[in-house]
Amino acid sequence: MMLPNAAAGRKSWRSGLVVLFTASSLVSLACSSMTVNKITADPSRYSNREVQLSGAVVDSYSLGTRGAYRIDDGTGQLWVVSDTGVPRQSARVTVKGRVHEGFNLGPLAGRIGLPAGVGVGLVLMESSHKAKN
Repeated sequence: MMLPNAAAGRKSWRSGLVVLFTASSLVSLACSSMTVNKITADPSRYSNREVQLSGAVVDSYSLGTRGAYRIDDGTGQLWVVSDTGVPRQSARVTVKGRVHEGFNLGPLAGRIGLPAGVGVGLVLMESSHKAKN
């Protein structure tokens, strides 16, 4: 014989588990991996939103711990600006960050040796990255 309180406790526990699973799924979707092509096709849709990209580093420039690198995910290429160091060229990387349109380093880009393409345009401001050799 099951006690009424035990049944209510089990139901409450299951409801809590469903809410937890749903919340973690939504967080996962909000920061889901996507493609460079999706971002560049409609940049305003992703502007100032956190995204995750994976690809190969095709260019890498740094000055101390700051710098920029360009990734290619097979659908396109995008510059990533980092304050925590940059992965080496040809490394595989998964990067999280916020998409910014109209990014402009101004004269600083030329002084630190970055190519013109990273000085203005669409970039990903990195919050974290994981590199694999």
